[in-house]
Amino acid sequence: MRVDKYLKVSRLIKRREVAKELCDAGLVQVGGKVAKPSTEILPDNEMTLKLGRHTLTVRVLVLLPHANKDSASGMYEIIEDKVDNRGE
Repeated sequence: MRVDKYLKVSRLIKRREVAKELCDAGLVQVGGKVAKPSTEILPDNEMTLKLGRHTLTVRVLVLLPHANKDSASGMYEIIEDKVDNRGE
C-alpha cells in the first residue's frame, strides 16, 4: 500500500492530499529514509511523521484497504510521540 493512502486510511492524516504534501516536503520517513507518496509500506515498517512541533513514530501493524473509525487505530502502534518545546 502507498504511504499517502495508508496515512489517510489509518486516519493519522485527515486527507490524502495533505499526506501527499507532507511526503513531498520530506516530513514522512519510512525505515529512516524520506518517503515519497508512492513509497510502498509493509507490516512492521516504522514510520516517522513530523507534524509541526510533534514528531510521531508508529509501527505499521496491518494494511486495510478501508477502515472505520474503530479499526483505523488498530492499523498502527505508536512507538513515540514527542513535542518540541524549544520555542517556549
